[in-house]
Amino acid sequence: MARDYYRILGVDSKATDQEIKRAYRRLARELHPDVNPDDSAQERFRDVSDAYEVLSDPEKRRIVDMGGDPLDSSPGPGFGGFGGAGGFTGGLGDVFEAFFGGAAGGSGRGPRSRVRPGNDALIRMQLDLEECAAGVSKEITVDTAVLCDKCHGSGTDGDTRPETCPTCHGVGEVQSVQRSFLGQVMTSRPCPTCGGVGEVIVDPCTKCGGDGRVQKRRTMTVKIPAGVGDGMRVRLAAQGEVGPGGGPAGDLYVEVVEREHEFLVRDGGTLHATVRVPMFDAALGGAVSVPTVLDGQIEVEIPAGTQPGDTRTVRGHGMPQVNGGVRGNLVVHFDVQVPAKLDKRQAEKLRAFKELFPEASPSVARRGTDAHEGVFSRLRNSFAGR
Repeated sequence: MARDYYRILGVDSKATDQEIKRAYRRLARELHPDVNPDDSAQERFRDVSDAYEVLSDPEKRRIVDMGGDPLDSSPGPGFGGFGGAGGFTGGLGDVFEAFFGGAAGGSGRGPRSRVRPGNDALIRMQLDLEECAAGVSKEITVDTAVLCDKCHGSGTDGDTRPETCPTCHGVGEVQSVQRSFLGQVMTSRPCPTCGGVGEVIVDPCTKCGGDGRVQKRRTMTVKIPAGVGDGMRVRLAAQGEVGPGGGPAGDLYVEVVEREHEFLVRDGGTLHATVRVPMFDAALGGAVSVPTVLDGQIEVEIPAGTQPGDTRTVRGHGMPQVNGGVRGNLVVHFDVQVPAKLDKRQAEKLRAFKELFPEASPSVARRGTDAHEGVFSRLRNSFAGR
């Protein structure tokens, strides 16, 4: 069976990369063999290292989320040290980061950009089945971060400009030397003054506080195409959150929540309706009005001799395909109703009617013959023979 790497690290399957890294660092400080020589701790450290190796790799994590085990083909025979079979293959930097909170020897990444892409946004829109079938344009109101109209994303006030960080001198990182079981180790971490950007805004914008963006409520019109269904999403490009520093906006997704219909049940492009048919109409035949999503009420024939559970398919009266125009079918299910109570006069009339069909009496159906033939089909045959 595939190992539960999320359980090994003690995180949820929806955990972010930072949450996974924090969980690994905490467990590594507790279970590393040079800190905890216990055999069971070494065994757990192997599992924790494997779990971090898998969950920190997007492709391996995707395999885990699909129910597989990316390490199943080459399980390690025992603790093989860093990078050995069955051991941790993520490199020394992750282990040093677990103990000291930074990378060994400095990462050399340099300052990160203050301007970063924004997040996507999601809102849900409830639609009737008829609106899903026909398509609709609706106004929506969203609260998202937008570009600051005072500094236009620069984060500074007036004509001022960001200045080089006095702590890291523009590098974006600070380094420190610490003693460990391996000797002296130089570690680096993001600069606490500038947050790794390498610059500080001395005179921030009075409207956005230096972030380059502000929260704003916006109203826009979204066009929902015909044929959408529950859970489908419509993407509005670049209408999501503006990023820090006035970075490019993410996308806005409108997710459809389909309301239940009073009479119709949807299954993809097919619609289903149930019609209650009195036994007399089932025997004699008739017609019934059935609602549709685009064509109003349509008349559907009830064939003479209709049996409980019979269906009738009306082609082209179901849901359209999204942007395709081709429509599915409407399936009408007949639920034959037998009177539960009869008054004296009704009972006498029904007995008199029954006497016209002496062969229509209860019997055990023989397999392969009339097992699927109901009483009304026999009555129909009797009518046909008279």
